[in-house]
Amino acid sequence: MNLILHVLLDAAVIFGLAYLMPQVDVKNFGTAVLIALLLGLLNFFIGWLIRFPLNLVTFFLLTGLVRIVVTALLLKLIDNFMDSFTIVGFWPALVIALAVAVAGTLIDRSAPTPEMVESGYVVTLFSYLRVA
Repeated sequence: MNLILHVLLDAAVIFGLAYLMPQVDVKNFGTAVLIALLLGLLNFFIGWLIRFPLNLVTFFLLTGLVRIVVTALLLKLIDNFMDSFTIVGFWPALVIALAVAVAGTLIDRSAPTPEMVESGYVVTLFSYLRVA
């Protein structure tokens, strides 16, 4: 369920920013969903191959920034393969990548999975109310 929510929210962010930014063109919301799916798959399969060497160079101190830059690069890669999706320049891709990262963080914080709570990634309100 969380995966579907992420894909739909990423698609909404991409489609909304395409409406607001003249440098970005997305044909329709179905295309935005396809972009979000491709972005997720590329981040999963080849994103870590790009992120790992960059994180080594920065001694893992700029992990979040590296993730956003790699997501922007992957958006530009998707732009090269799709005719119905256009990004003119790197800065709009970086803005979209930043917005997708913020939206993903908000989703993870508002609807955490049990694994995220158990690992300590997300602290719920109930953990604060627990009496020892």
